[in-house]
Amino acid sequence: MSLQAFFAQNVQLESTEDFVISDRFKDEQGAPIPWKLRTLSEEENEEIRKASTQMVKEKGGQRIQETKPEVYMAKIAVASVVFPDLKDADLQKSYGVLGAEALLKKMLRAGEYATLLGKVQELNGFDREFDDLVEEVKN
Repeated sequence: MSLQAFFAQNVQLESTEDFVISDRFKDEQGAPIPWKLRTLSEEENEEIRKASTQMVKEKGGQRIQETKPEVYMAKIAVASVVFPDLKDADLQKSYGVLGAEALLKKMLRAGEYATLLGKVQELNGFDREFDDLVEEVKN
């Protein structure tokens, strides 16, 4: 085994994938338009986790950090979507919202949003079960 395989120039750091979230978004020929999704680094994930965490009071007055899962997942989804550009002001204006997270929730139906979140988790490796990881390490 070569240590060279771990050098940054020899590793695929980010990948993208086209994925049809919904067949409601169609091109001129009526074909569904795929969204372009990208992987995130752990550094990006950590920043998103921090932005999704707040201090809350527990019983007895002790303050602890709590990550809001729905906020965290919305931020992960926004960071993973390359196309359409969720930060585009005209796109947000067309849905009557401000902000990429609000746009996603307005433009997608509940099941479509869940599909997007599932694909983002899969693309970033969050879908893998612990047993699968153990098997991979064994091989």
